[in-house]
Amino acid sequence: MKITTTDFLPGKEITQVLGVARGSTVRARNIGRDIFAGLKNLVGGEISEYTRLMAEAREQALIRMKSDAERMGADAVINVRFTTAMIMQGTSEILAFGTAVKLD
Repeated sequence: MKITTTDFLPGKEITQVLGVARGSTVRARNIGRDIFAGLKNLVGGEISEYTRLMAEAREQALIRMKSDAERMGADAVINVRFTTAMIMQGTSEILAFGTAVKLD
């Protein structure tokens, strides 16, 4: 399945728009990461534990979005975007969404 942030696929014709495909995950920080992040915050720099946590969450959201598109019978998902929302203190939702389409 093709997944793109553009609203078209070069050389392909969109024959049908099936709707919005979406996938999300909610992640929470953990005490081990928080302790290290607190120390890192004192000296500055990237908090790599959180970077990895968010990368894993984005990947899971993409996989779930792809599964949703497959369920709809899509050949591709175009115009893919991500959004993040805080659910509660220390907990965030990552949402991947795009337009599920059929291609010629």
